[in-house]
Amino acid sequence: MVEPMSRRQILRAVAGSAAAVTVGTGAAAPAGATGSRVPRVVRELEEKIKAGMTAYGIPGVAYGLRYQGRDYVGGFGVTSVAEPAAVDGDTAFRVASTTKTFTGTAVMRLAERGRLDLDRTVRSYLPDFRTSDEAASRRVTLRQVVNHSAGWLGDVYTDTGSDDGALARYVEALATAPQLTPPGRVFAYNNAAIGVAGRLIEVASGKVYEQALRELILDPLRLRHSGFSLDELGGTPVAVPHGPDENGNQVAVPEALAIPRSFHSFGGLYSTARDQLRWARYHLGDGSPLLSRRALRAMRWRPGPGGTLLVDLDGMGVTWMLRPTAEGPRVVQHGGDLPGQHSGFMLVPERDFALTVLTNSEGGPSLLAELFADDWALRRFAGLHNVPAKPRALPPSELAGYEGRYVTEQIGYDGERVSSEVDMVGVDGRLSLRIGGVEGVALPFYRRDFVLVRSPDGSDTHFRADFIRDTDGSVGWFRFGGRLYRRNPSSSAALRATTTAPQLLPVTLPHPTRF
Repeated sequence: MVEPMSRRQILRAVAGSAAAVTVGTGAAAPAGATGSRVPRVVRELEEKIKAGMTAYGIPGVAYGLRYQGRDYVGGFGVTSVAEPAAVDGDTAFRVASTTKTFTGTAVMRLAERGRLDLDRTVRSYLPDFRTSDEAASRRVTLRQVVNHSAGWLGDVYTDTGSDDGALARYVEALATAPQLTPPGRVFAYNNAAIGVAGRLIEVASGKVYEQALRELILDPLRLRHSGFSLDELGGTPVAVPHGPDENGNQVAVPEALAIPRSFHSFGGLYSTARDQLRWARYHLGDGSPLLSRRALRAMRWRPGPGGTLLVDLDGMGVTWMLRPTAEGPRVVQHGGDLPGQHSGFMLVPERDFALTVLTNSEGGPSLLAELFADDWALRRFAGLHNVPAKPRALPPSELAGYEGRYVTEQIGYDGERVSSEVDMVGVDGRLSLRIGGVEGVALPFYRRDFVLVRSPDGSDTHFRADFIRDTDGSVGWFRFGGRLYRRNPSSSAALRATTTAPQLLPVTLPHPTRF
C-alpha cells in the first residue's frame, strides 16, 4: 500500500515543478528561462495558479493561454500524489462539461450538411422521444436542447451500460424525467438534454457518438491527445483525481476517472491543455476548415433565455455560455466538473483571447472561481470586467417574497430519484440560505431577483445566482449553478418562527456544476 502524501509533501512537489511554456510555435522553455520573452502578465497567471495550488491543495494544474497573438502552454505539480509524475501541457485531464461544446460543434457540422435542423423538433429525428410531459416532448426543438431551455430535469445520471446502445437507452430512460418548465421558456443547465443531442448525432451520422465525434471534430482538428478512453490517448499521461481524506490530506482516487458511457456526450472527454488551446483557437476563428465562418458565429447567435450560471448570463448559444461584460464584448465560456477533475474554459473573440485551466483535485473549483468567475483573467488579458453588482439591503417586506423551502432533485446511476432542500430566511437585509438550520451562504441582492453568493463570513465566492418568477408574478424558483430549486412559499412562516441567530459554520451547497 502506498501511503498518501501529506499536504506539506504535496505542496513541496508543486513548488518544485517547473512550468513548460510554449511561446507561439517555438520550442518549450522552462518558466524563467533567459530569452523566453514571456510577458509579465503571463508570469502573474503562473504565480496565481501556484498560489492557488498551495491555498486549495491542488496537486496538478495545466493551462493554455492565447494572448496578443501568441500561445502559452504550461503545467505545474504532479499527476498523482501516489505515483508522482510532472504535469505539463500534454497531460490529459477529464474536461467534463467542456465536452458539450464539442457535441454542439458536431451538431452544427451535421446541420451544415443538411442532416440536422436546429429549429425542427426532436421527434423529427426520434419519433418515440418523450419525457414525462407529452405536450413538451412533442414541441421541444433541437435548438432548445442545445441552449439548455428544453425544460426537463437536467441532472439525470442513469448508467445504461457500456455497449454501443448505451446512449440510445439513456435517452429512452428520459421517459420518466419530470418536465420542470415549458420548452424555450427558462434556462436551466441540462446534462440530459446534451445526451439527447449526442443521440441525434448518432442518428444523423449513422455512427456511435464517440466515432462520430472523432470523425467530425477530433481528427479534422488534429486533437491527437483527446478522446473518450485511455486506449484512445495512446500513452498520453493522465492526471488522476484527488480528494481530501479524513485528515485533510490529498489522496489519489484513480477510480473516479471511470464514468458511465451514457455520459460521454455531456461530460466524458479527456483532453490536454495544448489540445484545449487548439480548440479555443478554432472557435476564435483561426480559419481551420470545419464549419463555415457563418456557422461558427451562429453558435454564438440567438442565445436562449438568460439568467445566471455562476455569473450573469445572456443565455446559451449552441452549447456555449454567452456572458456579458461591462464594456460590451461578449465572453464565450464553459468549463466542467467531475469528482477530482475541474476545469475552466473561456474565450473572447473580439480580443483574440482564450484561457483554459485544468486541475486534478476537489480544491480546483476555488482556483477556477478566482480565474474565471472573478474579473482577474478578463481584466488582465482582455481589459474587460463583469457586469457591476453592488449589494443592497432589502426591507423584510421584500425579503418575505423570497423566503421558503426550496427543493431540487436528480436521478442517480440506478434510476432512483434523490431530492435535497434548502431554506431561505431573510436576515439583515439579505437572504440566508440554510441547510439543516445552518447557514451555508449569504445572498445579498444586487438587482431585482439577482443575488451575490457570499460565504457566511461575508467573503466573496465570486458566484451569482437568481430567482425565477411564476406567471402570477410570485417567486417560484431559485437558480444556483444553473440548477432549479422549486419554492414552497407555505413554509416561510414556520421557518421564520424557528429561526434564531445564524450559526456561521463551514457548510456549503453541493458544488453546483457537476459536469
